[in-house]
Amino acid sequence: MKKKISAWLLRLAGWKLGPIDSGIPKCVVCVAPHTSNWDFILGKLFYNALGRQASFLIKKEWFFFPFNLIFNAMGGVPVDRKHRTSVVEQMAEEFKKRENFQLAVTPEGTRKPAKEWKKGFYYIALKAKVPIMMAYFDYGKKEVGIKGVFYPTGNDVEDIKAIRAYYKGVQAKHPENFIDIQ
Repeated sequence: MKKKISAWLLRLAGWKLGPIDSGIPKCVVCVAPHTSNWDFILGKLFYNALGRQASFLIKKEWFFFPFNLIFNAMGGVPVDRKHRTSVVEQMAEEFKKRENFQLAVTPEGTRKPAKEWKKGFYYIALKAKVPIMMAYFDYGKKEVGIKGVFYPTGNDVEDIKAIRAYYKGVQAKHPENFIDIQ
């Protein structure tokens, strides 16, 4: 039911589903461009329309009653920033514990212009030995989908360039806030 309602809401808003993947059970989902709070809603509707659950990172401090119930139901994964292990280590452990785990991360780290992407999503995928799936929101085409799947090589500089290239020509809600690679 949730799948049909989500697909209907996307169509009602004028959005269409673009290409999708075959359903990789474990991956980091690189979500870009991220220039609007609407991206989260579109992303949740998109994944629900596919019948999938994507998790997302949220500060552990937000996991208190009743918000913990909401965030758990939505796929929130608490991150303990005070813990000695890094977020990369914590998420690699989450991947080990779960049979199915798709973790959505916005590499820009902000809705403002970001020339350099944060590399945490990349290092999580590398440490967990999972691929990176490139999800996108194209506000020009009103299309949401998956651009492809990338397997990290360990050469972060070249790999990030290759991943960013997938997003060339994708129009953000606020294009002035998405710095495309040249």
